[in-house]
Amino acid sequence: MTILPTSLLHPEIRKFGVVSLLFSFTAWLEKETLQKQPTKESNRLAFYIGPDQLFFSRIIFPRFQILAKMTQDVEMKEQHPAPSNSLSSTTPSTLQHLKDIAALIETGAYTREVRRIVRAIRWTIQLRKKLKASVLSAFLNFVLVPGSDVHSRLSSYVPKEDEHDMEVDTATSAALASAKHSLPELEIYCYLLVLIFLIDQKRYSEAKACSSASIARLRNLNRRTVDVLASRLYFYYSLSYELTGDLAEIRGNLLALHRTATLRHDELGQETLLNLLLRNYLHYNLYDQAEKLRSKAPRFEAHSNQQFCRYLFYLGKIRTIQLEYTDAKESLLQAARKAPVSALGFRVQCNKWAVIVRLLLGEIPERTVFMQKGMENALRPYFELTNAVRIGDLELFKAVAEKFATTFSSDRTNNLIVRLRHNVIRTGLRNISISYSRISLADVAKKLRLDSANPVADAERDGDIYSTNEPQIAFNSRIAFCLNMHNEAVRALRFPPNSHKEKESAEKRRERQQQEQELAKHIAEEDDDEF
Repeated sequence: MTILPTSLLHPEIRKFGVVSLLFSFTAWLEKETLQKQPTKESNRLAFYIGPDQLFFSRIIFPRFQILAKMTQDVEMKEQHPAPSNSLSSTTPSTLQHLKDIAALIETGAYTREVRRIVRAIRWTIQLRKKLKASVLSAFLNFVLVPGSDVHSRLSSYVPKEDEHDMEVDTATSAALASAKHSLPELEIYCYLLVLIFLIDQKRYSEAKACSSASIARLRNLNRRTVDVLASRLYFYYSLSYELTGDLAEIRGNLLALHRTATLRHDELGQETLLNLLLRNYLHYNLYDQAEKLRSKAPRFEAHSNQQFCRYLFYLGKIRTIQLEYTDAKESLLQAARKAPVSALGFRVQCNKWAVIVRLLLGEIPERTVFMQKGMENALRPYFELTNAVRIGDLELFKAVAEKFATTFSSDRTNNLIVRLRHNVIRTGLRNISISYSRISLADVAKKLRLDSANPVADAERDGDIYSTNEPQIAFNSRIAFCLNMHNEAVRALRFPPNSHKEKESAEKRRERQQQEQELAKHIAEEDDDEF
């Protein structure tokens, strides 16, 4: 007789408690299939019984519904009403979901399948809003060994809210927890879960302590199945310190962790830590140090689309500050395109910087950029700024900059908007030159609403690059490029192709030298004859 787990039965049969009826049906089915002349009912039955699945046909299952209904009337008299605040119900509870995630992580750790742990993290993010102190305490009691250092440390961060809720589903898990040895993956997952809970509860000081303890534990682990969990811990480790304004304190730790991840060939950890370091430097406006780190960091293929989008965004900001607007535009637009649809805040930031960069390049963004779904209000200041630049009205540009000064300051685009003043003046001059064939400088200054009577001098003072060393640097770079190209061409023409494969023997060398001497002697004799 085939024995099947109760969890694999149909929900209605499991709900009404007619497991014995199912086993009776299975015995009858095996009896019918062993007969020499099966009945018509057994011929009409479509079934497949395997180790994981059990499917019923539409002919037999209605009979089970009738029998289940009859059994339900008898069993309902004996049932007692369950308490309303119980964690266990007909629908899977949050604690049950966490137990399933723990089982998935355990399976991935034993089979060394990283994809299972990635799936577990994805499910955890979906349960993030449902985490409560009681559920978290029950899960820690289920996964970790009670009385251990890790259990005591993590339990101290979780407040004791409702004792009754914890006891409902902990009775069945106490026996399992005593016989289970906690894996490093499950231990790191518990750190991650508690850290997410503390950040969501805005208990940032405790989150800092928890994240520091988790990083100290990670230093002693070198397992590929931990790398995925470690990358998430790195992110929340930096976030907890950023929320408290102490981001500079962990810069040395992040550099050490990045070095360790490089030595261990943890490419996902390298991606995450590189982005965290770039964010750390850009938070304190250390753009030169961020560029040095980025240029010297090892290159590898991107493993996470989210991390790659963050890298492109930080690269675009660095390129913008370094006046490399074309590369910055490509990086920012690519980051906005590759970002997930759900990452609305990230895409808004990318579009804000992309709009500024396009204005600095002399381009006018399309109206559809500002009308994207969910971005209208966030991009409203930049839409009015674009309108002022397009018209070339300097007074309107100043009014918009003053009106949304707080927004521009929070976005850290104040310095870039100051650079746009020259573009506004240049656009106004272009419009005036198209409209008028002859106009005085005083009238030009009046139309542009400039303070000085000489708009040309004002434009040169605002953005004349020829008063700096930038043209000289650009000219020197072009000369160096041409010289390098010339040297490479000469180096390529110096030796014939495949000369290293055909080595000249000593005999051939003597013959060649003798021929050259005879040719030189013959030429000298001809020269003497001509005289």
